[in-house]
Amino acid sequence: MPKNLFPLDNTKKFTNQKLVGHNRWHPDIPAAVHIKPGEVFRADCREWFDGAIKNDDSAEDMRHCPLPGVHVLSGPFHVEGAEPGDLLIVDILDIDACHDEDSGPFAGMGWGYSGVFASKNGGSFLTERFPDAYKVIWDFRGDVATSRHVPEVAYVGIHHPGLMGTAPSHDLLAKWTKRETDLIATDPHRVPPLALPPLPDSAILGSLKGADFDRVAREGARTAPPRENGGNQDIKNLTAGSRIFYPVFVPGAKLSFGDLHFSQGDGEITFCGAIEMGGYMDLHVDLIKNGMSIYGLKENAMFIPGRCDPQYSEWLAFSGVSVDGKGKQHYLDSWLAYANACHHAIDYLMKFGYSDVQAYMILGTAPVEGRLSGVVDIPNACSTIYIPTEIFQFDVRPSKAGKPHQVKQGLAVPRSAN
Repeated sequence: MPKNLFPLDNTKKFTNQKLVGHNRWHPDIPAAVHIKPGEVFRADCREWFDGAIKNDDSAEDMRHCPLPGVHVLSGPFHVEGAEPGDLLIVDILDIDACHDEDSGPFAGMGWGYSGVFASKNGGSFLTERFPDAYKVIWDFRGDVATSRHVPEVAYVGIHHPGLMGTAPSHDLLAKWTKRETDLIATDPHRVPPLALPPLPDSAILGSLKGADFDRVAREGARTAPPRENGGNQDIKNLTAGSRIFYPVFVPGAKLSFGDLHFSQGDGEITFCGAIEMGGYMDLHVDLIKNGMSIYGLKENAMFIPGRCDPQYSEWLAFSGVSVDGKGKQHYLDSWLAYANACHHAIDYLMKFGYSDVQAYMILGTAPVEGRLSGVVDIPNACSTIYIPTEIFQFDVRPSKAGKPHQVKQGLAVPRSAN
């Protein structure tokens, strides 16, 4: 077993740990751990809300979730010899939802959650259709997740970190802040907002204190969006066996990660759409000196996906084109086409007795595949969403009998009071 260089006690808050991580991007956040190229190590990760979401049948915690405090990240890890312009190699060797029964405070969790944020708290991909807050609890049995809130489905895990990346330089951080605040200025009162500017409230900055803490809290970038350093990319295929190449912007690279997911579909469309969990990762790191120049990478990560995906072989796919709900034609809008494909799938699953939000949760949490199927045939882009049929405990395919199976409803998906 690799040595755990970032141990966490699951009974304590993130800020009360022996090693305190962070929840903002900034080059001046001190490294928590130093590692060498070629080193293999383990690190614990708290789920992204640091225990604020409970295993119950109410969505009030989802409605009032502490969004200024996310994501709680393990790190930064200083990689000896890493310099700006290098490529950091990160191999994901293992990801799990909890330790073995005898190996520490993560033992016995056995569950995760997914949800929809209310529009005023950030909404979701289909926020106009789903403006309220919802929550679903998922129970883990081995490597399979089931839910009391979404009947007759079961998913084999596709464990991955939602968020991993290196620290930005001061110049890159300034670029992020300018372009995102400029975007906000185009519609400053929009709900949900167009972007999330720096926010001192609830900032966690490792070992920083005093005036340095106050300055970095004012300047630090929120971790919600993916950016050139990687960040919150929510790529479901970053499973064990993946190799990621991250650009290095600061000495030591300052690698950080967290937001572990048990399972997720392409797009994480309900926003809190993955099955969120705490757990650990085993990693190996190395360097390619001057790798950004050698391989023509100016910015942004690239990766080789692992081979630990669930082996589903049969799919039911839904398509959408870039025409909005009012019949207005849009030019090659793949985002709109994917939203329409999702609506298509939700409407179909409702014929089997699922509520619209249950169907929405399935698309966010199951290992569905989203594809840009056509991007050149003007004026309509075509996007598709592929659902593995084996996740259902019944035949979900259309048949000549024309009598869709009706799922046996148990508990409804919890919804917040508005």
